[in-house]
Parts: sequence; C-alpha cells; structure tokens
Amino acid sequence: MQKLLQLQDFGGPGAKTLDEVRREAAQGGCSSTGGSGKASCGSGAGQGDLSPEVWDKVKNHPCYSEQAHHHFARMHVAVAPACNIQCNYCNRKYDCANESRPGVVSEKLTPEQAARKVLTVASTIPQMTVLGVAGPGDPLANPGKTFKTFELVAETAPDIKLCLSTNGLTLPDHVDRIQAMNVDHVTITINMVDPEIGAKIYPWIFYNHRRIEGVEASRILSERQLLGLEMLTARGILVKVNSVMIPGVNDKHLVEVNRAVKSRGAFLHNIMPLISEPEHGTVFGLTGQRGPTAQELKALQDACEGEMNMMRHCRQCRADAVGLLGEDRSAEFSTDKVMEMEVEYDLEARQAYQAKVEQEREVIARAKQAELAKLADETSAIKIQVAVATKGGGRVNEHFGHAHEFQIYEVSTTGAKFIGHRRVDLYCEGGYASADGVEPIIRALNDCSAVLVAKIGVCPKDSLEGAGIEAVETYAFEFIEKSVIAYFKDYLERVGKSEIRHVVRGDADIRQGAFIET
Repeated sequence: MQKLLQLQDFGGPGAKTLDEVRREAAQGGCSSTGGSGKASCGSGAGQGDLSPEVWDKVKNHPCYSEQAHHHFARMHVAVAPACNIQCNYCNRKYDCANESRPGVVSEKLTPEQAARKVLTVASTIPQMTVLGVAGPGDPLANPGKTFKTFELVAETAPDIKLCLSTNGLTLPDHVDRIQAMNVDHVTITINMVDPEIGAKIYPWIFYNHRRIEGVEASRILSERQLLGLEMLTARGILVKVNSVMIPGVNDKHLVEVNRAVKSRGAFLHNIMPLISEPEHGTVFGLTGQRGPTAQELKALQDACEGEMNMMRHCRQCRADAVGLLGEDRSAEFSTDKVMEMEVEYDLEARQAYQAKVEQEREVIARAKQAELAKLADETSAIKIQVAVATKGGGRVNEHFGHAHEFQIYEVSTTGAKFIGHRRVDLYCEGGYASADGVEPIIRALNDCSAVLVAKIGVCPKDSLEGAGIEAVETYAFEFIEKSVIAYFKDYLERVGKSEIRHVVRGDADIRQGAFIET
C-alpha cells in the first residue's frame, strides 16, 4: 500500500503533501482536515468552530452541516447508471417510485436533461443549494456523464455547490478533474479496511477491464479508496466517509475504519444502518441479514465520536431525491413536467432568500443559548431522548398524524444534541388512522421519553402515554432545540418534585427502508 501511495502525484494548486495531511489530522485544528482534537469539527459545527474557508463550504450544505439540514435543500440527478462493484446491500432500480433508499430512481437522465432539471428546481426551491450525483450506479464509473452534468450546471447556476458520492474504486484517476471543476465535497463509501471483512460485503469489482472476486477484490478496493481520500484532502476538498453498519459483519470493525479515515483527513464520518428488507431484493435482505437497532447504531456512533465527529442526520436518500433532507419532492420534477415549466433563474432572489435563512439561523442560535442558560445551575446526571415532529425550518411544526419521520434529540444539562431520525409510515391518511395504528410509531420512538408535536389527536396521545412516551403540544411552532431544552428543564423539575419518575427507556426500531407514497 505504501509503495502505491509513493507513486502517486499529490500535486495541484494549493495541494498539501501527504505528510502534512496526516500531521494535521493527528494534531487537530478546525480545517478541512482537523478539529478540536478530532479529525474535524463535524456536522454540528458552527461558524465559530471552523475556518472561514471551510465554513463557507459547509454553512448551507445540508449533508455536511446538521444546522443547515433544517433549512437548505439538495437534489440528486440520476445520470450515472453503471457501477463497477457489487455490494451485498445494494440492488439498483431505474424505474421505481415507491422505495426510499440509495440506488433507486424513477428515471435516468442525460446530462442535458439533468441540467435543465437543476435550473427548474433551483428556480422553484430557492433554498436548494447543492447538486449531487450519487447514482443510481457510481458517478466515477460514468465519468463522461457526471462531469458533463457538472459543466452544464456550473455554466448556468454558478452558486450551486457540486458534490458526488463514489465507492472510490476509480477515484484516484479523477481527483485532478474533480478539483478543476470546483467540486468541493466528495463522499466515499468505505465499509472496511480489512479485505477479509470486505469479501463478505463485496462479491466482485470490475477493475482494469476484468472482474475480480473475493479478498483480492476487496484489497484493491480498499487501497484505492484510501488513496483517493488522501489525494482529495491534500487538495483541500472536503470528504465525508459513509459506512454501512452490518451487524455481525463489520459493526465492530467500523471503529478501525473510523481511525483510518481520520488519519487521512476525512472531514466527517457517517455510519448508516443497513437497509435489509427482503422486498428490496438485495443479497443481505434475501439471506436474512438484519440491520442494527437504534441503540446499537447510537452506541457505535458514540464510540467513534471520540475519534472524530459523526454525521447523524443522513436520510440514505434516493439517487434522484429533491428537497430538504427527510422530504422528497422529485415527483414534482419528472422530465415531462420539467420540460413544460418556464425557467427563470433569478440569482439575486435566491441569494436574498438564503440571506433571510441565515438571519433566522442566528435567531435560533440565540434562542437556544438563552434557554440553555436556564440550566446553568442544574447538576442532574439524567439524560433523555426527545422526538420532534417537524416539516423543517428548525421548528416544531408538524402534526403527529402527518409526520413521515421524527427527529431525535438527546438532551442533558449540557444541552440538546441531534442524534438521528426515525422514518415512519403516516399515522393519518385521508382523515383516517392507519390500519396498523400507532404501534409501529411507538416501536420507532420506544427509546424516547417524549415527542414534541404541533398537534396530536386524543387516541394516539393516550396510546403513546400508555407506552410511557409523553406527547407534548406546548411548544407548537417554537424553535426545536430551545423547546427540547425547555421540556427537559420542566422534566427535571417534575422529577425533583416526585410528580413523575425518571425511567431509562429501552431500544427502538429503525425503519430506514420504509416505502414512500406512489
């Protein structure tokens, strides 16, 4: 591996040497390759935690900033159908409207169609700030289509950030072009650094015009992934590493992966749960490989957070997703509809809208700090999780029965921390409760002490409280983190008065692969 690294050119404008990348990652410092004794300041970092250069890259990128994901939207364009590896957790589908997971799209696009769609979406959704190519195959297995798309978009919408997500097999071959096209964000999926473990995840790769299987395939893939990561960070490109947590296969090993990517300058690590429903047709799904529970996932993320900060707000999006994380408006922008729409790309109007969003974020931050100050004298060791129903904008603004997902916060006397989300099927459809009732939602929120909602009906409220989950409407339309902290303060007061008893909650289900409406 080291010999291979020595043969590569890490040059390019502003590039750092390989030794500099590793030294900065080890020492810390909030840059693209460091942070506060960790490899980065992470997705929860604010303006004061990062260098001005890095803050400008992440402040309105919903995947790289947990704060931004409440306010800014992204879109993926499906211009990359081919893939050069096979993963046991993946089954690509090119005409599927009712599954929400990576590798799935409703229609494939040409670069020209994709560029038209980007302009249309950006004209309609002014908070859409990021264009990503993430499939349905691998963008760098389709380099012509991927880079042509970026070229067309950069010409007509220069304010939109460009990013791509890759398995990394051919990444070292394209780093110079990625830099030349001002692609400042690259995600690499790295599930192992041990080829023996990799052989259980990847049946084969296609490399240098031949199909390679087993341990040898995983060895080549891992070497190329880590080399590509080092080459990108040497050029100051922000890299997020995605890893799929597969219980019994790589769950314990991901701690080692975390250390490996930190040492090579990764900005952020995103450990995601395996999606393994058999109806998706993946090898793992059909062979009964389970995904992790909510607390198993959290425990691994917490363990790795000691090394570097983690992304916890990933939605494992479709390869044609449009909108805020947690919503998908792609059906509004099918090719037929896009071709009929009038497009007026108003850059000034977009910038003005985004400036208002930034002002709102400042108000939210001040409100959070003011509420947190009220906990200054609290010394309790109690820690709870609180679910929130939200449509976005950083507010408690969704009716319980209309929620597709709930955002989960861990709260203690040190403050509120976003730790994930739980996707659920709608409780209320067409004015009627779902046939499954509230039980699936209770299972998804079982580790939470409360759920904050804009509104909730009497029946689901009673069912939740019967399961030990308090349904709270008090904070309707208030800021989320301020509300979560205020609820926690009230919770501690009631515990202190013996009005309620603090109970350590159990585990919960993760339904990352839930179907979406057709």
